[in-house]
Amino acid sequence: MANASVLVVDDDRKVVDLVTLYLKRDGYRVLAAYDGAQALEIAREKRPDLIILDLMLPGADGLAVCRRLRAEGQRVPIIMLTARSLEEDKLIGLDLGADDYVTKPFSPRELVARVRAVLRRAGEGKEDGPSEIRRGDLVVDMVRHEVRVRGMQVHLTPREFRLLATLAGQPGRAFTRQQLLDEAFGFDYEGLERTVDVHIMNLRRKVEEDAARPARILTVQGVGYKFAEDTDAP
Repeated sequence: MANASVLVVDDDRKVVDLVTLYLKRDGYRVLAAYDGAQALEIAREKRPDLIILDLMLPGADGLAVCRRLRAEGQRVPIIMLTARSLEEDKLIGLDLGADDYVTKPFSPRELVARVRAVLRRAGEGKEDGPSEIRRGDLVVDMVRHEVRVRGMQVHLTPREFRLLATLAGQPGRAFTRQQLLDEAFGFDYEGLERTVDVHIMNLRRKVEEDAARPARILTVQGVGYKFAEDTDAP
């Protein structure tokens, strides 16, 4: 995305300066913040196209900032920076709505490549593909980024939305967990396939009449998941 603006948030000014240098070389406009409160203020006022957000920040940490932005309805893509390599920490960030994560220490070139990839995915679907997916009384509105069930809006995280759109876009197709990670999220989640199960569980609670007996998002034993065709419905 040409001339996209990126907000870099880290309390280490050397990290901010280094990332800023590489982003500017790649043609991005860069904003900087050094704590959670400042990050929220800039994100609200400047509406950047992407945020690079450190997990460990003074005051409001990266998870709190991410949670607040999503609660306010901001769909801005977020790449989380973390010195932690524990799977649980990554899952928490992803479940809150982060789009990618990079573990410190990192290569600035790799980070810029992640920025390009996340922005590219964010732009896909805005112009390509159907503007709306209808499956019975479930509607996935790709333009408004909304989901409605029986006319009532259902609030999904950005990750849940992409996962549902992927499944509902090809009813009857059985996806493996890795295929869902690749197609719905678009980058390598090696070792984190079980995050799909968490998102599927949450999705079923929100879009199924009875999450314990799902009629839309079906388990394919030994494979993964699929969205029901009419012939699959009970």
